[in-house]
Amino acid sequence: MSLAERWPLEGGGDLRDELLAAWGAGERGYHDLRHLAEVLDRLADLGCSDSRVLLAAWFHDAVYDGLPEAEERSARWAEDALPALGVDPADAAEVARLVRLTEGHRPAPGDPRGEALTDADLAILAADDARYAEYVAGVRAEYAHVAEPDFAAGRAAVLSDLLAKETLFHTAVGRQRWEERARENLARELADLARRS
Repeated sequence: MSLAERWPLEGGGDLRDELLAAWGAGERGYHDLRHLAEVLDRLADLGCSDSRVLLAAWFHDAVYDGLPEAEERSARWAEDALPALGVDPADAAEVARLVRLTEGHRPAPGDPRGEALTDADLAILAADDARYAEYVAGVRAEYAHVAEPDFAAGRAAVLSDLLAKETLFHTAVGRQRWEERARENLARELADLARRS
């Protein structure tokens, strides 16, 4: 099934195509159409078919340009565009809330939609060696304008913050399937950054 066929609304083909074009922009290294497809796949793995979560997946990195507040700008896009398609404003607000959660990946306890989306977004951390290496290279490409020492320091801070979480994943399925492997990958990447600095 193509990504276009996975659009969760009955209508809105123009918006879907705008989002696909944004995700497919040439300057993206990791946050691209493949990432969108993988997040949708992981939501399916989690058994999540809530249209608000699926829409949040479509919007969560729709704006990704290396500038501050990309998640916020993605959320505002959802808030502005979805009501024009007949989406209930409360549902559009929920989509935007979910998008904002992907900045820190820390949903509140008892937030199953937030837990599903943030777990699906972070599931790449549990990828096999080859895919994880592609992910790391893709992230580095998106920050090609940042000098290596600065990138390494910033990336190490991100990885350390993730590793400090009690759990990376909030759903039972996510913890069971992805937690151990993700922690191994993060620790290995952090050690590699330390060796290079």
